[in-house]
Amino acid sequence: MAHAAPKAEGLHDCREAWASTLETLAAADPRIVAVVNDSVGSSKLGGFQKKFPDRLVNVGIAEQTMVGVGAGLANGGRIPFVSAASCFLTGRALEQIKADVAYSNFNVKLVGQSSGIAYGELGPTHHSIEDFAWLRVLRNLTLIVPADPWETAEAVKWAAAHDGPVYIRVSRMPVPDLAVPHRVFRPGKAELVREGHDVTLIACGTTVHLAVSAAEALAGEGIAARVLNMATLNPLDEEAVLEAAAATGALVTVEEASVRGGLGGAVAEYTALHLPVPVEMVGFPGFVPTGSVEWLFDHFGLTATGIAAAARRALARKH
Repeated sequence: MAHAAPKAEGLHDCREAWASTLETLAAADPRIVAVVNDSVGSSKLGGFQKKFPDRLVNVGIAEQTMVGVGAGLANGGRIPFVSAASCFLTGRALEQIKADVAYSNFNVKLVGQSSGIAYGELGPTHHSIEDFAWLRVLRNLTLIVPADPWETAEAVKWAAAHDGPVYIRVSRMPVPDLAVPHRVFRPGKAELVREGHDVTLIACGTTVHLAVSAAEALAGEGIAARVLNMATLNPLDEEAVLEAAAATGALVTVEEASVRGGLGGAVAEYTALHLPVPVEMVGFPGFVPTGSVEWLFDHFGLTATGIAAAARRALARKH
């Protein structure tokens, strides 16, 4: 039985794993370069800049130019990792991502930093909750949302070796490691974190460990909740969704993003066409107000308690 729980040693910033992995990869492959929008610090690329000063391009606060430069570097045989706050990378430069990267199918690696609502008090202009919906329609753009540092490092390694456009969503909010035995990173495949036959919790990124906590709470009520880590939203693991719908008959999606067009939307779209079952979505319903990360998560039900409540609602609809 697969089972996971947060490790006792505490919480970790996935940006550290991203930066150290990129430095290791760059030391072995001179084609790897970084492109930023005056975001060396927030991207944790200070070490990369010191080690490879001629392989970091800082275009300043010009996100459209940044993505265009990345596309040009890819066209010239480099492997560019274009790193910026996800709200600005995917919002301001969406046309360039669509035309210069996805439509051209260039080998650009987009890294959305400080994603979701990690900027908290800076408010709606800095929240990045629409990126799943915007990017999921670009079918050849692999969209990865790592749940912990290990998965972040593996995603960066895979992206560097993969020939094609990739978007990796990296949070600045510390998360625990997932203690899943014998982990293997497989893009496009959901990771079974916990077994269960009553309801399935499908989560990604910073919400996976919350789904695990919710499953543990539900177990105390005699409810066996399966937990899937859907780290890849594009392509979605449709086989895992279909199997979960058939085996448990009720689904709950959990994401630090808008439920319109994100993970919840993707799961609902697929099950509606292939195996309609109750689907409850935990995430953000629209624009999110200014507030601390903790308050926003609590207010919108992105907690173990909120997720467990959504599971009970799904179960009630199931019977």
